[in-house]
Amino acid sequence: MNIEELRSYCLSLKGTSEGFPFDQKTLVFKVMGKMFALLDVDSFNSINLKCDPENAVLLREQHEGITPGFHMNKSLWNTVKINSDVSDKLIYELIAHSYQQVFLKLTKKLQNELQG
Repeated sequence: MNIEELRSYCLSLKGTSEGFPFDQKTLVFKVMGKMFALLDVDSFNSINLKCDPENAVLLREQHEGITPGFHMNKSLWNTVKINSDVSDKLIYELIAHSYQQVFLKLTKKLQNELQG
């Protein structure tokens, strides 16, 4: 997987925007203004993704390439290493899961706006 493939996938998700709110190297993907993915464009070797807490722990136990979220809430975010024991297919599934986790926390008004 390369950064452009990952970027294209993230941007294909409805209501997604991208930006650099923290610095010039941390690319952040948001759905309706709420973060669901972060990555370093200079050393693209991992991505931070939101995850439900129970699944987050399970994934960490099953994959060496999944660790508690770097600089994030460790119970809600995972850092997923690219080119590790985590397949590209699973990374895409985890991105979709992260997006869905954030979508479910949006207000009903924003959810309806996104779906409408």
